[in-house]
Amino acid sequence: MQAANIYRLGVKELWSLLRDPIMLVLIVYAFTLAIYTASTAAPETLSKVPVAIVDEDHSQLSGRIGSALLPPYFIAPDFIATDQMDAGLDAGRYTFTLNIPPNFQRDVLAGRQPAIQLNVDATRMSQAFSGSGYLAQIVQTEVANFVQGHQGSTTLPVRIEQRMRFNPTLTQSWTLGVMEIINIVTMLSIILTGAALIREREHGTIEHLLVMPVTPTEIMLSKVWSMAVVVLTATALSITFVVQGWLGVPIEGSVPLFLLVTLLHLFSTTSLGIFLATLARTMPQFGLLMLLVMMPLQMLSGAGSPRESMPGFVQNVMLVAPTTHFVSASQAILYRGAGFSIVWPEMLALILIGCALFLLSLSRFRKMLSQMG
Repeated sequence: MQAANIYRLGVKELWSLLRDPIMLVLIVYAFTLAIYTASTAAPETLSKVPVAIVDEDHSQLSGRIGSALLPPYFIAPDFIATDQMDAGLDAGRYTFTLNIPPNFQRDVLAGRQPAIQLNVDATRMSQAFSGSGYLAQIVQTEVANFVQGHQGSTTLPVRIEQRMRFNPTLTQSWTLGVMEIINIVTMLSIILTGAALIREREHGTIEHLLVMPVTPTEIMLSKVWSMAVVVLTATALSITFVVQGWLGVPIEGSVPLFLLVTLLHLFSTTSLGIFLATLARTMPQFGLLMLLVMMPLQMLSGAGSPRESMPGFVQNVMLVAPTTHFVSASQAILYRGAGFSIVWPEMLALILIGCALFLLSLSRFRKMLSQMG
C-alpha cells in the first residue's frame, strides 16, 4: 500500500465533489441554514397566544387573574360572554378560554375550593401543551397571593433553590444547534462516501481503477480521508461561525478536542457509507438504505432523548453504534467542558468500532470489485 496512491485518489475524489453542484449546495445548506433553522424554528416559550376570559365573578381576584396574562407570552385577553366562548374556539380566534364562575372569590376565601374551567384548542399542539401548564401556574399563584394577603402570610418550612448547570438561561437553541451539527456530521459523511462510490459505478470510472496498480484498500482509504476532510472542515467552520457567531451559543469545552472526536467518528461513518454503497446499485436504493440506518442511529443514540430512558436491551445494542459514543463525548465536551481524561473511553470505543466497520466494508468492497472484474 502506497501513501502516494491514497493521496492522489483522494484528491481525485475532492475534484469530483467540486464538480457536483448539488452536493456542494447540500453541504453548505446542511452546515448553515439547516442548523440555524433547527435551533430557532421551535419556539422556546409561549409567544403571543390568544386567550379569552369569561368573568362571571367580576371580583378583585378574577381581575388579578386577567391582568396576570401579560405579553409576550399572551396577547391581552379578551373578556367575552359565555355564549361567545365556544364560537371563539371553533373559529380559531382563541387558543385558551378561561371561565371564572360566579362567587369565585367568596368561595376561595371560604375554603370551598371552587373550580375554574379552562378550555383548550388542542389542535395547536405546542401551545396547548405548554400553555395549559403556564395558565394553571398563573392562576394558582394569583389565588395563593390573594389568600395570603387576606389571611396573613405563611412561611414555608422548606425553601428550594434551583441552580441551572451548563445552560443557566434554559435557552433551547443552545442545545438544538449543537445536536443538529452532530446529526449532520453522521448523515453527510455517510452520504458523501456512499455517493462517491455509486457515482463511479454509474459513470464507469470504477473499471478504470481496476486496471490501475492500486489495491482495494488504497481506493477505500482515499474515499475515507477525502470525504472526512470535507465534513471535518465544514464542521469546524460551522461551529465557529454559525453556532458561536450567528446563534451566540457559548461553547464550554475545547473545540479542537471535539474535532478530534469528530474525526474518529468520521472514520466509522465513512466506512459505513461505503458498506451501504456496496449493497445498493443506484442512488435511490442507497437513499432507502440510509433511511433504515439513520433513523435508529439518531433516535437511539441519546441525541433526542437520554439513553437512560430507553429499555435496557436497546441501550446495550446501541453500544455497538458509533453515534452513541459520539453523542456522549460531544455533549460532555461542548456542554460540560469535559477534557480528554473524561471522554477517552468514548474515543477508544470509536476507534474500535471504526476499525471493525472499515474491515467489514473492505471485505464487502473487495467482493464487489471481484464480481465486476
